[in-house]
Amino acid sequence: MATSAPPVLHDVMFGHVHSAALRAVAVHRIADHLAGGPRTPEELGGLSGTDPVALRRVLRLLAVRGLFHEDERGRFRLEPAGQPLRTGVAHSQLAGVLMITDPMIARSAAELPQTLRDGRSSFESAYGSPFFEHLRKHPEDRSVFDSGMAAFSGPEDELVARSYAFPEGSRVVDVGGGRGGLLRAVLRQGPSLDGVLFDRPATVAGHLLDEPGLTGRWRTEGGDFFEAVPPGGDFYLLKHILHDWGDEDALRILGSVRRAAAAGARLLVVDAVLPGGGVPHPAVELDIVMLMVVEGRERTAAEFEELLARAGFRLHRILPTPAMPSVIEAVAV
Repeated sequence: MATSAPPVLHDVMFGHVHSAALRAVAVHRIADHLAGGPRTPEELGGLSGTDPVALRRVLRLLAVRGLFHEDERGRFRLEPAGQPLRTGVAHSQLAGVLMITDPMIARSAAELPQTLRDGRSSFESAYGSPFFEHLRKHPEDRSVFDSGMAAFSGPEDELVARSYAFPEGSRVVDVGGGRGGLLRAVLRQGPSLDGVLFDRPATVAGHLLDEPGLTGRWRTEGGDFFEAVPPGGDFYLLKHILHDWGDEDALRILGSVRRAAAAGARLLVVDAVLPGGGVPHPAVELDIVMLMVVEGRERTAAEFEELLARAGFRLHRILPTPAMPSVIEAVAV
């Protein structure tokens, strides 16, 4: 089979082949077996329980993408771009790779033509139920999702926390904050900051806040952010929450925050901001994942401003961070 397609079209056309190859080496932990230096496919096959002939072909493809390198002796080594595929290293992305290449996403991608017909999430077409409802019923898929999100979100937390100057003595309420990685990073920024981690009871039960430097400066609270959130915060955080939902559901969440927040309190929405004019940005790809999997979306600055205004907040500024998301700062009016 050959193709005379232009290079850009060729790369997009075969994108799923590269993703499948990436998932294969991630599942078999090939990068871990290369941590000590180059190995032949035969050596790697013996260590990983894989077929060396098939493995060579897969690694050869990923070497073209710069994740591995094949030397003149036919050995493969791990390149710097492939180091995050290892387990137990700082900012490992292995769990993130396994989530994005999971059948949950792959099956949803195959249903994208149906989404273009009816506007519904591809996941719902593939699985017959909304994404988060599916996760509640299938703990093994929930584990894949939670681990993947932690891999993506963890490295962002310190970068985001350092990108905003929280005044000393402030109370920070992290709404839908998961296990509290971002709140922990925020509380580390100042000794008189205190915080509330708010999420589903089962989620906050596994929090990460119990470390010596934070003792006495936090509490957890379980609940549903569609219904109500803890009052009394000087700052409310929503990290990667609004992008999971369409405008009407996002307004329900923002409404809960506005009812809890006094006039003048600050809302910090930590989400990607879509650029205009066809500018490349990871959020453009993420927006299609949202289209496929949930009813959510990434938004432009103007779309955030309009959404926040409808919920009783005035957009103050948008702060870029060294990570993908920006900090969208708004004031309760």
